[in-house]
Amino acid sequence: MTVELISVGTEILLGNIVNTNAAFLSEKLAALGLSCYHQSVVGDNEERLTDTLKLALSRSDIVILSGGLGPTKDDLTKEVTAKVFGKELYEDAHTRERIQEYFDRLNRKGMITENNWKQAMVPEGAIVIDNHNGTAPGIILEGENGKTAILLPGPPNEIKPMFENDIAPYLNRLQPEGIYSKMVKICSIGESRAETMVADLMEQQSNPTLAPYAKTGEVHFRVTAKAKDQETADQLMQPVLDELFRRFGNNIYTTEETVTLEEAVVNLLKEKNMTVTTAESCTAGLLAGRIMNVPGASDVYNEGYITYSNDSKMKLVGVQEETLNQYGPVSVETAYEMAVGAARAAGSEAAVSVTGYAGPDGGADGKPAGLVYVGCCVGDKVRVEEFRFSGNRNKNRDYAVVRALTILREELL
Repeated sequence: MTVELISVGTEILLGNIVNTNAAFLSEKLAALGLSCYHQSVVGDNEERLTDTLKLALSRSDIVILSGGLGPTKDDLTKEVTAKVFGKELYEDAHTRERIQEYFDRLNRKGMITENNWKQAMVPEGAIVIDNHNGTAPGIILEGENGKTAILLPGPPNEIKPMFENDIAPYLNRLQPEGIYSKMVKICSIGESRAETMVADLMEQQSNPTLAPYAKTGEVHFRVTAKAKDQETADQLMQPVLDELFRRFGNNIYTTEETVTLEEAVVNLLKEKNMTVTTAESCTAGLLAGRIMNVPGASDVYNEGYITYSNDSKMKLVGVQEETLNQYGPVSVETAYEMAVGAARAAGSEAAVSVTGYAGPDGGADGKPAGLVYVGCCVGDKVRVEEFRFSGNRNKNRDYAVVRALTILREELL
């Protein structure tokens, strides 16, 4: 079964917003075992949207359109789709009621304008999907020729839960066999090496299949099986999962789709009844922010330090002036003292330090941009690693955070 994506919105064409919806939908469709050969972006223009939709329907079984379901005149997705399918629009009483409830819940009873009711208009014969995070409902329109259009709202906080909760199960039911998958997430090993380590498994695959996904500082492998039910799929996937654990061992930090590296680290700290602190220079709080993104992180993280200047390194975490003068702020020795000093200052069992030159320039001491040292202190053991990143400033800082989390996890293990 082939699925095609159409992203609607002039703001996407102009580069005013990044089209994250297409990336999200593509990954989810692949996980469902559906083929996606074409993607399009079209502006808010009736004629061009009509032509794009007709072309997509001519070569794909299902077309998913995202965006263009708002209340304004230039939101045309629903109107164009109804016209292409030869359907009239009518006001859906249930959707109108939900729009009213949405505004009431936000205490905006007097702020509904007439054009808001435009979102309650749906094509005749359509399946209406409730939007629990906005006002525009999702729509599934099944044509008499076996073609289907699925209309989804554009805001990511609306499209993602709607797809997960309603559209994915709908698409799965259309297939003779269900698609089931497990995600194996790996840290400490680069993409090239990780793929080399499973090359033989990927060459032999049929059902289940194994697909790699490169993330910033991580590699994820999705194991996917086609089966009549979850139990049968689990039986098919288990030998592959067992083999991945045999090859990657502790480098696998989770097999849960939604668990992040920082969540795995926080859970590990909780298991060990330990607290952690951070001392950051070039990452300037990014590492602390990643940890605190995890619900319940306050159980293991009490305080942290941003030590951007030499003075702050000495004042907050006790780096020696002699160390800074002799070795510089970006050095093994400074990272070591930052980690040890942060643990002591916060009274934590573990500490992580990051110091480096994120770029675009290196240091006055001739050290290059991208040079980063990560220190980790767990109990009496201290470890410092050197990294040389080659991305831009933001990418280097992101990689440094992932490496810091990875080293902390390794030392806790």
